[in-house]
Amino acid sequence: MQLFQQDLSRLPASHSATPYLPCLAVRFCVVESYMSQPGTAVINPPAMRNPSSRWPLVGRKQELDIFAEALANRRNRGFVVEGPAGVGKSRLAEECLARAVHAGFLGGRATASTAAAMVPLGAIAHLLPAGVDLSDPVEGFAAVAAALTGKNRRRWAVLVDDLHLLDATSVMLLQQLMDAGLLRLIATIRSGEATNSAVQTLIHGDAVHRIELPVFDQGQVEAVLQAALGGTVGRHTARRLYEASGGNGLYLRELVHSAMSAGILTSDGEVWHLAPGSRLPVTTQLTELIGAHMAAAGQAGWPVLELLALCEPLALADVQAVASCQTLADLERAGLLCISQDERRTRVTLAHPLYGEVLRSGLPALRRREILLGQARQVEAYGARRRGDVLRIAAWRLAATGTADQSLLIQAAALARNAHDHQQTITLLEALPEPEHTAQTHLLLGEALSQMGRWKSAEAVFVKAETDAPIVDEQQRVAITLARTANLVWNDNLDQALSINDAVLNQVTSPASHRALQINEGALRIAGGQPLHGLTLLEDLGTQPEQSTDHAWLRGALMKSAALTVVGHATQAVPWAERAPTAHQQLDDHALPPHPAQPVPMVLALTETGRLTDACATAESAYAHLTDSCLVERVWSALLLGRAQWLAGHPATARRWYAEAAALARTINHAKALRPALSGLASCAAVLGDLSAAETALDEYRSSPLISPGILSGAEDCLGHAWLLAARGRLAQALTILTEAAQTARITGHLTSEVLLLTDMARLGGAKAVNSRLTSLAQLGNNVFIQARARLATAIAGDDPTRLLHSAQELEDLGADLLAAEAATTAATAWRRVGQSRRATAATHRAAQAVARCQGARTPLLATADAATPLTSREREIALLAATGTPSKDIAETLSLSVRTVDNHLQHVYTKLGVTTRSELANALGMKPPHILKTRSLALSS
Repeated sequence: MQLFQQDLSRLPASHSATPYLPCLAVRFCVVESYMSQPGTAVINPPAMRNPSSRWPLVGRKQELDIFAEALANRRNRGFVVEGPAGVGKSRLAEECLARAVHAGFLGGRATASTAAAMVPLGAIAHLLPAGVDLSDPVEGFAAVAAALTGKNRRRWAVLVDDLHLLDATSVMLLQQLMDAGLLRLIATIRSGEATNSAVQTLIHGDAVHRIELPVFDQGQVEAVLQAALGGTVGRHTARRLYEASGGNGLYLRELVHSAMSAGILTSDGEVWHLAPGSRLPVTTQLTELIGAHMAAAGQAGWPVLELLALCEPLALADVQAVASCQTLADLERAGLLCISQDERRTRVTLAHPLYGEVLRSGLPALRRREILLGQARQVEAYGARRRGDVLRIAAWRLAATGTADQSLLIQAAALARNAHDHQQTITLLEALPEPEHTAQTHLLLGEALSQMGRWKSAEAVFVKAETDAPIVDEQQRVAITLARTANLVWNDNLDQALSINDAVLNQVTSPASHRALQINEGALRIAGGQPLHGLTLLEDLGTQPEQSTDHAWLRGALMKSAALTVVGHATQAVPWAERAPTAHQQLDDHALPPHPAQPVPMVLALTETGRLTDACATAESAYAHLTDSCLVERVWSALLLGRAQWLAGHPATARRWYAEAAALARTINHAKALRPALSGLASCAAVLGDLSAAETALDEYRSSPLISPGILSGAEDCLGHAWLLAARGRLAQALTILTEAAQTARITGHLTSEVLLLTDMARLGGAKAVNSRLTSLAQLGNNVFIQARARLATAIAGDDPTRLLHSAQELEDLGADLLAAEAATTAATAWRRVGQSRRATAATHRAAQAVARCQGARTPLLATADAATPLTSREREIALLAATGTPSKDIAETLSLSVRTVDNHLQHVYTKLGVTTRSELANALGMKPPHILKTRSLALSS
């Protein structure tokens, strides 16, 4: 209190806060408080009027719940949010203030600063009533309290940003108001900042609740991005932005704005994604913010930061060559660098990824060159003993001068290839003068280009490897052939790949070379859509890598697993899918493409054995480990994940992964992945009722190049068209398309694709037609997922509610939620049809539980679940067509019926569903009313 009196004594006797504002060098936000209705105060900070300046508050539910509890506690006097700069303290505090105002408090806000602290009450002067005399502390406090609260003794909630900078006089006044129960304090404090004793006293004790606000984790960053951008964000894009921002909300916002301005963060209408390989630009504001923080490094610490910006991570000994231990300790204390222990090595890195970006952007070219070459010489002086030193030296010299020793580039490229850093491999080998290239360097370069999806460039390099450089031996010729033929198959040139393989097979003489090329032919045929032929060639493939044929064996094992799955023997495929990555990782320095995390065979096998949850987890884990240098693997990981989620009955999640796969496939013109991704996307959108998005995806699908079958049967690509027709009520046409596709899958040997297509036919009204074929397929191997779907078709065909409920339980246990929901719904309909209302009600409840997991999916079997009297198959078909706005005449032509028959059926539907118009019918079926649906007709041929 004495300190409060001393500070107030410096003010004139007739003090009024307002006249002091013009002379304060302080930046604060004036809060406009007014009464919109009795008992309610509304705050409207100017910053909130500009939507682009404030992101939605996401990921802070726990903290807001804590604030709500504190606000409800009458003994609580304050709520303090602590955390590092940019973590979102002010944004959270703003939301807390808004909630306090909504609860009936009057709201105010002030921002403390070093400049404002020089004037007593400087930061909060604008909140004090005009004309109050503060020369006498006791009477002044009473006058302030009376003027603020008025006759009704209204309470205030005041937000003070950077409370640690608030002057002691302001602190003491706030303390008195808080103790009197007239004011609730909401404040922010920057972590690590010194606070005066008055502030310490203010926030100490049980009456003030303090929380430490952490940075966002990756999941929170993804949620923030989706809320801010208003759409789905690609998983890899979210991860890149999370890693670049370090979870700091302010940094994240600036990165997003700069990426959008630069045109590298875009949306294709389905998903936001960063251009592969792009560098995130840093805004001027972000540069200034980070630069101000790094100024704490001082003259002694700046060389350390520059060195780390170009060369991190570094050993502690390397950093000590440019700075003393005291300087490093100061930098660590200032939060500018991190020192960590990695086994026996002490590593030093910058404390935040963006520090390096800012430092590099401001480094002059000569200074950059000096640092890079100096560090390269230092590591060379040590003997470059550590694993990866050669790669680092080559990269530094190349970045400094644009060139490097030729032998160094070659050694570094080999290391980069073994680390599956394909882009780095390309960068190093493209810096090698053409006359210095050998068959081996061309092989390395071609492999890297192929893995990045640059198929044509890779083929040109492989041709050079065979024609322009002498091939050392037969083993090298085989290695080039394996890589070149794989590249051709990925680019949909199976015939050419087989021709080249045969030609080399006729030229080689060693048994190992013959064996490798025979295995390669089997792998090529499987990848090219001939699984049965390929399996015959790989029938005698050993369960362990064969001597001198490890690359061929690895490729053969991967493809054998995939082929076993697609021909209906997924249980046998799982062990092969496990062997391949295990053997791959044991190759160590001889690591070969594709990446060991490539999940295609395992995800396919797990999906088709009914281990849908495991399949999704495996694919997601693999996707998280694949970098920008693994574009092809990332495309297929996302595609297979979408397929697994589709079969699990989660169309919204599947749609997101299909969209991500399509976005990646476009960047490398990978039609073999793009077409199934677009078809899957259309299927999901149709089932979710977004017919416009389904049509858009199918338009792009039709305009993409035709391709031959691959690991996935091209027959599955009809699903998008079929489900869009089904969503429009054209079930007969959907069944025709699915029937033709199932026959194609049967001919090519893709039996799991045939099962998928036949199951969908059963779901759309063709259960009796497909029952026999599905039953025979269920007898191939011990595949519980195929067997479960065959039993579902049998139960639907027989309209047997008991069997349907058994199928629902079986499918639910496998994780096939949508199929389980449809089975239970159909059982309820069957029970209702025979007058078993109690059993029908029980089945309906069970169906509702499964439907809740299906993310809003609507299918024909679910559409009429709420009918008081079950609809017949014909009534359901006519109802779906009518709900889309199709006139009775067109329905009659589509179904080869008379208009009178259609109208009679439609009247029965109206009676059963309790509706009178087509708009009401659409609502009853969970569809958009006809006037909302897009009227553009869908072409029936694709």
